[in-house]
Amino acid sequence: MNLERFLNKAVSSWMSAEGPDSDIILSSRIRLARNFRNYKFPTLFSNDEAREIITQLKGLLNSGLFDSYGAMEFLEVEDLKSLQKRVLVEKHLISPRLAENASHGAFILSENEDISIMVNEEDHIRIQCLYPGLQINEALKRANEIDDLLEEKVDYAFDEDFGYLTSCPTNVGTGLRASVMVHLPGLILTRQMNRIIPAINQLGLVVRGIYGEGSEALGNIFQISNQITLGKSEEDIVGDLTSVVQQIIAQERSAREALVKTSNIQLEDRVFRSYGILANSRVIETKEAAECLSDVRLGIDTGYIKHLSRNILNELMILTQPGFLQQYAGGPLRPAERDIKRATFIRERLKLEEKDS
Repeated sequence: MNLERFLNKAVSSWMSAEGPDSDIILSSRIRLARNFRNYKFPTLFSNDEAREIITQLKGLLNSGLFDSYGAMEFLEVEDLKSLQKRVLVEKHLISPRLAENASHGAFILSENEDISIMVNEEDHIRIQCLYPGLQINEALKRANEIDDLLEEKVDYAFDEDFGYLTSCPTNVGTGLRASVMVHLPGLILTRQMNRIIPAINQLGLVVRGIYGEGSEALGNIFQISNQITLGKSEEDIVGDLTSVVQQIIAQERSAREALVKTSNIQLEDRVFRSYGILANSRVIETKEAAECLSDVRLGIDTGYIKHLSRNILNELMILTQPGFLQQYAGGPLRPAERDIKRATFIRERLKLEEKDS
């Protein structure tokens, strides 16, 4: 296993699997923030301290601590090229913050990319576990298993009153961020999303774009996660998020049913117009591609399109990002060149899907 394997495959192995409610929930993620006791947090630590932490984590991997999770790779950010880092961010394998941390950042990746342990990001350790569909509890169980293994070897920064101590006060307590990636074209097309987002925020959750804080909700894909970690147990955090997400799933399905019932021909026309654009365009920008891919995925889920796999949205949403386009092209591309390459990739991928159907 090497870096090129992670870079050359658009869809992680775990993404190819179906999970509960996969028609709406693309993925579930758990992230645990942890820090070493007696070391300054990454915002203040020295290069020597950073190197000591990297050495310890690499040593734990080499000792076989994570062998039960299959082959895992240890990579340092300073060894990566700018384009390689961008691709790993687009695949959600590392955070944008870690990608910028060239001097003392590192990460451990599992072979099927469902486990990522980031080192010296905002905190010394950030354990990330990803599952397809609505499987937050399963992701939490896996993250806690890895956390328990590490806690046997690492002295964590922990306070009896406050819980796990972190660089950002909003993570103090459990250090847990639970999130789901949701595809909500029905709620967007029926103009309900602007009403739903404030209601979600009032429940202590936050709605963000596809790449988290500060990112845009491309292709009607949103990330919903908890905001509060202090004063609540992991089970309560995950339970509250799951309850809200289940309500959103019900509302999205209801919106889709209403669209099919009241605007059937218009919805079918929208789906196939978008498919036509993707199948025939010679130039297409990121935003337009994402919107058309969302329509096509909706067409697959509602039965208008029967010859395409719903996983094609997951694949093409990543494959058509700027980093991936340039990775496949073998070097930097100007924006106009990326738009041409994006259109070519989409056409070729759709033709391949049609051939196999």
